Amino acid sequence: MTDRSDMVGYMMPPQEIAQLVDAPPPAEVDVDPTGRWMLTLERVRYVSLEEQSRPLLRLAGLRIDPSSNSATRPQTYTGLSFIRIADGSVRPVSGLPSEVKIEQIRWAPQGERLALAVSEGDGLTLWLIDVSSGAAHRLIGPRLNGALGSPFVWEPDGRSLLCRFVPADRGEPPQPPSVPPGPKVQETTGKAAPARTYQDLLQSAHDEALFEYYATSELTRVTLDGNAEQVGRRGLLSRVVPSPDGNYILVEEVRRPFSYLVPWYRFPRLVEVLDRSGRSVRILADLPLAENIPIAFDAVPQGPRHFEWRGDAPATLLWVEAADEGDPRREADVRDRLLALSAPFDGEPTTLASLTLRYAGLQAGTGNLMVVHERWWRQRQIRTWRIAPDQPESGAELLFDRSFEDRYSDPGSFLMRRTPQGSTVLLFDEGEETLYLAGSGASPEGDRPFLDRYDLRTKQAERLWRSEAPYFERPIHFLDPKEGVLLLSRESVSEPPNYFVRSLASGSERRLTEFANPTPEFARVHKEIIRYQREDGVELTATLYLPPDYNPADGPIPLLMWAYPREYKSADAAGQVRESPYRFVQISWASPLFMLMCGYAVLDGPAMPIIGEGDQEANDTYVEQLAMSAKAAVDEVVRRGIARRDQIAVGGHSYGGFMTANLLAHTDLFCAGIARSGAYNRTLTPFGFQAEERTLWQAPEVYFAMSAFVHADKIKAPLLLIHGEADDNSGTFPMQSERLYNALKGLGATARLVLLPHESHHYRARESVMHMLWEMHRWLERHVPKQ
Repeated sequence: MTDRSDMVGYMMPPQEIAQLVDAPPPAEVDVDPTGRWMLTLERVRYVSLEEQSRPLLRLAGLRIDPSSNSATRPQTYTGLSFIRIADGSVRPVSGLPSEVKIEQIRWAPQGERLALAVSEGDGLTLWLIDVSSGAAHRLIGPRLNGALGSPFVWEPDGRSLLCRFVPADRGEPPQPPSVPPGPKVQETTGKAAPARTYQDLLQSAHDEALFEYYATSELTRVTLDGNAEQVGRRGLLSRVVPSPDGNYILVEEVRRPFSYLVPWYRFPRLVEVLDRSGRSVRILADLPLAENIPIAFDAVPQGPRHFEWRGDAPATLLWVEAADEGDPRREADVRDRLLALSAPFDGEPTTLASLTLRYAGLQAGTGNLMVVHERWWRQRQIRTWRIAPDQPESGAELLFDRSFEDRYSDPGSFLMRRTPQGSTVLLFDEGEETLYLAGSGASPEGDRPFLDRYDLRTKQAERLWRSEAPYFERPIHFLDPKEGVLLLSRESVSEPPNYFVRSLASGSERRLTEFANPTPEFARVHKEIIRYQREDGVELTATLYLPPDYNPADGPIPLLMWAYPREYKSADAAGQVRESPYRFVQISWASPLFMLMCGYAVLDGPAMPIIGEGDQEANDTYVEQLAMSAKAAVDEVVRRGIARRDQIAVGGHSYGGFMTANLLAHTDLFCAGIARSGAYNRTLTPFGFQAEERTLWQAPEVYFAMSAFVHADKIKAPLLLIHGEADDNSGTFPMQSERLYNALKGLGATARLVLLPHESHHYRARESVMHMLWEMHRWLERHVPKQ
């Protein structure tokens, strides 16, 4: 029988949960390019349902707010202040609107100003803040166009910004035809164009017109006095980047023909270099529609890609071109070539490196020092090379060669610094032979972030600093490498992140912030990383949380297990610890930890590895491995006396929701399940999903075995399905939950379907989050025995 008794509106969870939802989120921080100031930002955690319900346009994989001509529902900030790192003094910001909504924030290259994109109802406005005084003023009214990304970028001199403006003469938006002009027709001519299941694609000529209307912008230079001058460019400008010397502008422009199969970033593109006045200097690439990229990982478009300025040179462009036609299934000695071309851009590009794996980024330093990364998904391999970009004939020197899924062997990432022109380059000591590495420091004891000095001659790292128990600390900014002065954050299980300046030489430190604990309720929560083993010998870990003031003498209590499966090539990597026992207990809308306040234990993130070593495909034994991992977790909490076998529910979000439905279908380990925003019928994602590269037609038995929908008749435990009605994630259409619910209803199972209006894959409205938690708590209360 269908239960409609509470379909009357949004509900509130118990007060213990509701007050956690309304707790302010921890402040975010951002250090200026010179290391003198730290910006603290107050962010918005949830929006109102009214704001969430504002009209939006779904076009070419984008969601556009027509009232502001920008991306819908971005992360916004409502308050800013500056902290002088030298002495800890606080400088408040004045002059901003009382209910400001800041969408974009960018430091000027020399750190003396801050530029903001502010949503003011009738559009995006450009504001400036003078750091020395903290005074803010509006520079330009509602002209910014944020439909295709950040609407402004500083020029290297710090005295002007390049902005994408809404054309002043564009008129009213196109209106839909009152009578269809004809049928919608698509045709294939025999050339394969496989694509993952994208959301919000173009569907009609009217959609195309709307996309052009809202995404078209004029490139405009705005000076600090508010003077605006068009820089000779109008179009679907997706990227605008000035050269480090400020004499040239790299522009990428989306072109027709558009596609109804792939998002906007795979539409045809023109990549061009302009001079400061907007005159074309050279067309670097005229790229076609990229509909036929193979679906395999490491597949890339043919032709040039990843254009960027070399950070240590006045005006040198770098880009990559595939040497294997972008198809990882082709045999090839060289996969990618890294190319360079310097001003005045009238010659042929130089090959800086020929890579045997797929290009994975670079870090410029000097003419004698550039770090280049390459990786290959199938082997989980990543290599790091040193090259001399001014002497490419000297070849490449290997620095690291490792598995990127092996967290314990991760040497960290090389630190970068900002130049006075705003570009980023490697941070190195005099002589260019010493770099710095920072990383998460994964270990069997948990993550212990570190800072190392790395000698390029010996390829040896010297440990300068490492996080020590009972705190979790991480480096934020190396303020003075010569003197060894480090800005770091520190937190513990019961203390939120705060910021300190530490001298590595003396060990002395100075506290900069006094952020209070927004959720003191969690100070009495027990947190522990536990280790156990599944029956095939794979080591597993999870984070066990026990409710406030839990007394083991009281006996077993109900438990919620919340997980997300991951694929691995190595059993050793699968068993590595992925957390720290000393991190502050933070919660977001997605967290299961709210249930601790109502007396439930929570096993968060129990490892659910799906391992395919060597030539074996992980998903060929997905169900068997998933069941083994879940059984090992259940056995461990029962062994510890935390919960009885009939007191354990399982849940997850997205791929975790998919996991939940499969565990209920293929095991009898759980008394109830909660599956949020998952995909349960893999035939609806026929060209691959998650880490699966094979298509439905190549591995039909895998797709069927992994589809909980196909096995819905085996689901006997009560299942709560929650989904955002406007889910924007690839493959997780709301239809996935609707179809599974209808199957369960038809088969006589106990199930409940909750569709949250206007919510995407991540829920943002306060009312939606409160109702979601009410549903989860109510489901656990109804279906998980307490005694």
